[in-house]
Amino acid sequence: MSENLTRKTLRRSRSSRILTGVCGGIGEFLRVDPNLIRLAFAVFTLLGGSGVLLYLIAWLVIPEEGTGSSVLEHLIRTFQGKESRL
Repeated sequence: MSENLTRKTLRRSRSSRILTGVCGGIGEFLRVDPNLIRLAFAVFTLLGGSGVLLYLIAWLVIPEEGTGSSVLEHLIRTFQGKESRL
């Protein structure tokens, strides 16, 4: 019995984005409507502001579709490159 197992990875969406594709990517990964993810972030934001912080962290650590690294990885590499030139 041969099973076609594909490994699913979490990526920020390019096709289902409003701002940075975080909610679209999470929605695609979990196979739910991205609007439900957006609603969850809005609720967390209204109930103490943690939604904004969670969204920013997700934007920093989740790579975009078609790229190999996240925004945070890119920033770290850029900073390391500047330090090595000093």
